Amino acid sequence: MSENAPVIKSTKEFTATRNACKLCAPLGASIAFKGIHGCVPIIHGGQGCATYIRRYLISHYKEPVDIASSNFSEEATIFGGGANCYTALDNVISQYRPEVVAMATTCLSETIGDDVNFYMQNYRKDTGLKDLPQFVTASTPSYQGSHMDGFHEAVASTIKTFAKAGQKGGHINLFPGFVSTEDIRQLKQILNDFELDFVLLPDYSETLDSPIWGAYKRIPDGGTPVSAIETCGSAVASVEFGTILNQGSLSGRVKSKNLSPTGAAYLEKEFGVENHRMPLPIGVKLTDVFFNTLKKVSGREIPAKHQGERGRLIDSYADGHKYVFGKKAVVYGEEDFVVAMTTFLDEIGIDVALAATGGESGKLEEEIRTYCPERGESIMAKNNFDYEKIHDWCLGNKPDLFIGNSKAYYIARELEVPIIRCGFPIHDRLGGQRIKHVGYAGTQELFDKIVNTLMEYKQDHSPVGYKYM
Repeated sequence: MSENAPVIKSTKEFTATRNACKLCAPLGASIAFKGIHGCVPIIHGGQGCATYIRRYLISHYKEPVDIASSNFSEEATIFGGGANCYTALDNVISQYRPEVVAMATTCLSETIGDDVNFYMQNYRKDTGLKDLPQFVTASTPSYQGSHMDGFHEAVASTIKTFAKAGQKGGHINLFPGFVSTEDIRQLKQILNDFELDFVLLPDYSETLDSPIWGAYKRIPDGGTPVSAIETCGSAVASVEFGTILNQGSLSGRVKSKNLSPTGAAYLEKEFGVENHRMPLPIGVKLTDVFFNTLKKVSGREIPAKHQGERGRLIDSYADGHKYVFGKKAVVYGEEDFVVAMTTFLDEIGIDVALAATGGESGKLEEEIRTYCPERGESIMAKNNFDYEKIHDWCLGNKPDLFIGNSKAYYIARELEVPIIRCGFPIHDRLGGQRIKHVGYAGTQELFDKIVNTLMEYKQDHSPVGYKYM
C-alpha cells in the first residue's frame, strides 16, 4: 500500500454478537437435563456445539460433563439428520445405559426443520425393545433466545413429558431456576426444615458438583428421578423462582415459535397445581416472600433457625451500612438474576447505576421498577446488552464495583475497580459453582463479601492504610 493511500475506516456499528452477555440455548437445556436422574443429554447438531458446551460447563463446575452429539455432517445438513439421530441414540444407549435420554436441538437442526420428536418415536417403534430409556426433547435453537430460554424450555418439556394427574398429595414442587449447586442444597435444607415433602426440578447439585469418585462414573449420581417428576401433577402447590423466565421469547421476536409455558405454569393450567411465582430470594425483602409462601403452604411457622439468620443479616446491614451506602454498581447476567440482585443492592443502599443483560425480553426495566419502587426510575436497565456496551458505558460512568460473572473481569481490570464474582459463568476462580446467592444465609455471604471487598479496596488504595474498621 502506498504511504499516501487514504485510510478507510469502517462506519458499520458493532452488534451484540461481538461479546454477548448471554450464552446459547442448548447450553442452558443441557444444564437442566443434567438435573434429571440417570439422564444423558444429546445435542442434535454439529459436533462443535456439544464440544463448546462441555468445555464451558467443565470450566465452571470443575466436573466431567458428558454431553453427546448427533454429529451433523454436510450430508445431514442437506438431507436431514434422522440417520445421525438414530446413530447417536444407538451409541448413547449402548455405552451409557441411561434411564433418560434428553435431546436438545440447535440452530442447524431447527433451520433445516428436523423433527426430533418424530425421530425418537420412530426409534422406539423400529427397535421393538421394551427396556429403552425414557425420551424427552427440547426445541432450543439459539436464534430464539439465550441459555435461560433453553433452560426453562428443557424444564417445561420435562414436566410436559412426565407429569401425571393423580390424587392430591401433601408435597410441593420447587422450580429454582438457574441457581448454583450450593443454592440447590441450601433450598433442599430449607424445605426439610419446614418438614415439607417436595420435588425439586432440576436438581444438578450432585451431578454437577459431586464428591470425589474412586472410579469414573459415566452417569453421576443424583438428579430428580422421573418417578418424582411424575408426581408433580398431584402436588399441593408449586413455587417458581423468576418473573421474566422465558416470557421474553414467548412475547418477543419469535412469538410464532410457540415455546412451552414454564413447568409450573403448565402444571397450573393442566392439573390445577397453584403456582407461587416470585423473584429469586436474594436479600431480606425477597427472601421474606419465599419464606412466607412456605409458611402458607406448609401451615408451619418459620423455623427458629431461619428467623435467627434473618436477624443476624439485618444486624450486619447496620454494621456495614457506612461502607456500602451510595456506592455505584454495575450488575449484569441473566435477567432474573439481575432483577433479584438489583433489588438486594437497592435494599442495602448501593446505587445500581447500570443493570444489564443479554436477554431480549424487554421486561427488565419493568421488573426492576416493580421491585425497586423508590429508586427504580434512576436505574438504567438494559436488555440486549453485550460486554462491549457495558465497557463503553463504564468509560463515561465509572462505577465503584461490578457484580456478576467473571466475563466482565477485563472491564473491571481496565477501570481498576473491584468485581464481586457471582452467577454464571465463573471461569477464573475455584468454587464458582458453590457460591451461595439465595435465602438469608446466601444473602449474608454475599453481603459480607461485598463489604469486605470494598473495605479491602479502600485499604489498598489508602496512602497510609488502616487496621481497624
